[in-house]
Amino acid sequence: MTYNDKITAQLDAIQQEMQKIALWQSLPPPADAFLSEQPFAIDTLAAQEWLQWIFIPRMRALIDAKAELPRHFSLHPYFSEALKEAENVADLLALIKQLDDFAAEKS
Repeated sequence: MTYNDKITAQLDAIQQEMQKIALWQSLPPPADAFLSEQPFAIDTLAAQEWLQWIFIPRMRALIDAKAELPRHFSLHPYFSEALKEAENVADLLALIKQLDDFAAEKS
């Protein structure tokens, strides 16, 4: 399985888990919410919104374009903090940690 295949499968699993626990939204946030210059758009989007509307689409666009994907990112620390009071997120956090682990693997 290639790196891109692993990332695609993990993004799919994250999306499915977000849908399962009702964190996946059917409508996007207002357009101005995407104008943030802060990491994770922390000032305009909830953590799960950033994941759904920014990170996952950008990764999928890179995959579709056959562009080089980023490596050595670490999303889990942010999400474990941002979702620490949310219920039923343990599986989601585990999937995000696995995504980080895949990104840390040598090419």
